[in-house]
Amino acid sequence: MTETSLIQARVDTELKNDASDLFDSLGLDMTTAIRIFLKKCLQEGGIPFEIKNSESSIMNAYKAFMMLRKQAEENGLSDMSLDEINSEISAARKARNK
Repeated sequence: MTETSLIQARVDTELKNDASDLFDSLGLDMTTAIRIFLKKCLQEGGIPFEIKNSESSIMNAYKAFMMLRKQAEENGLSDMSLDEINSEISAARKARNK
C-alpha cells in the first residue's frame, strides 16, 4: 500500500460547501476531487487551467505606454501638446487618403 500524507487547507465555509455539493453531484468526495486535481497538475506540468493576474492587463498597458513614450523621446516628439498630436494624426490621415 502507498504511504499517504495529510494535506490541510483553510477555505471559507461557503466555498467548501459549494464545492462539496458539486463533487457530490459528480459522485466524488472532496478527497477524491483534490487527488484528481493534483494528478492533473502533474500530468499537465502545471495548473490545468489558465490563471490570470487581474493586474496584468494594466501592467501591459503601462509597459506599452512607456515604450511609446521612449520612442517619442528618441524621435524628439515627447514635448508635443495634445493639439499638435491631433494635427499630426489629421495630417497622416489626409496623406493616407490621397
